[in-house]
Amino acid sequence: MNIARKILDKARAYRDYSAKNLSAIIQVPAFSGTEKERIQLLEGLCREAGMEDLRIDGLGSLIGRVGKGSKNLVFDAHIDTVAAGDESQWKSPPFSGKIADGLVHGRGATDQLGGAAAMISAARILRDLSYQGDFSLWFSFTVLEEDCDGLCWKHLIEEEGFVPDFAVSTEPTSLRLYRGHRGRMEIQIDIRGRSCHGSAPERGDSAAYKAARAALAIEKLNGELKPDEDEFLGKGTITVSQIKVQGPSQCAVPDQAMLYCDRRLTWGENDRIAIAQVEKALGEAGVDNFSVAMPEYRKPAYTGKVYAQELYFPTWKIKADHPLVRAGVEAYGELYNKPPVVDKWTFSTNCVAICGRHSIPCIGFGPGDEVQAHAPNEVNRIEDLEICSAFYAALPYALEKRV
Repeated sequence: MNIARKILDKARAYRDYSAKNLSAIIQVPAFSGTEKERIQLLEGLCREAGMEDLRIDGLGSLIGRVGKGSKNLVFDAHIDTVAAGDESQWKSPPFSGKIADGLVHGRGATDQLGGAAAMISAARILRDLSYQGDFSLWFSFTVLEEDCDGLCWKHLIEEEGFVPDFAVSTEPTSLRLYRGHRGRMEIQIDIRGRSCHGSAPERGDSAAYKAARAALAIEKLNGELKPDEDEFLGKGTITVSQIKVQGPSQCAVPDQAMLYCDRRLTWGENDRIAIAQVEKALGEAGVDNFSVAMPEYRKPAYTGKVYAQELYFPTWKIKADHPLVRAGVEAYGELYNKPPVVDKWTFSTNCVAICGRHSIPCIGFGPGDEVQAHAPNEVNRIEDLEICSAFYAALPYALEKRV
């Protein structure tokens, strides 16, 4: 029996195991900065699956290993989620972890606890097969991603010295193979005016009107942004996500305004280019007395450690013929007798740090659909968990042939 057949049989045998693990993980809520209990649960599941060298880093991320090869391949899942939102919109309680009709229900089922559950099953498959290949296979269950994607990996690489050779993000891809996505950054525009009594607004300089002109200038800028040269990642975007205006009273011309912007960055764009574009757009719109800056993330992890970074998340992609992509295509093909669709994410992942900042080749392959992320009635397909656990177990065998 060839290795692909053995892996498929094991993934099928662990189908219920994957679903039950996902259900159990969902039932322990964990938001950015409050992941301790979920990490403790995962540590026990990973130990049960046969992972070795389990440890928790300074920010609270959990990593474990299967195999003892000289090269390092890591599979990553962030295990924090966003909140449930309006629970009246949920058909089942958001942290029930209900298993029914081939689905696992609950907040994080797709974004991205399904990837974590499939990773645990893959580790168990590899242990069952006594994997002795060229790779040490690491499984990372990372924190703080929803607040600041990639921060956990910036810390692992720069502070902990954990530098893999290759990485796989298990964020949802609808069982497609992804090789990039746009970067992003957050931009804050502060505008000053001059207050006066509201009965004579001509005496002042309204920050509200400047903010309105600034917002329209950002809208215009968004329409002018261009796609990347090969049109793989698509065009950059910018949108105003918040506007705040204030002054001395309800009866005064406001003297302060703040606009917050979400900027998505295509290939060839970076933080310096984006800030210069905003400054130019506001100047051309006649806005004065403003400043444009990139804010900083600075909040404590559940461990108590504060590890700050600017809110900039670099664009990344690897070539379609990269050995990691080709290995992914081969592994999927050997399992399912057809090539996977190769594409990209719309949203952002921890790969902004792994590949965007540190040039470590990454691909994505994960259970569930991106559209489920942050939505009510989030679910994941049990079939996807089975397929992903098989793919993760098969990938190192295919990658060994190419590197």
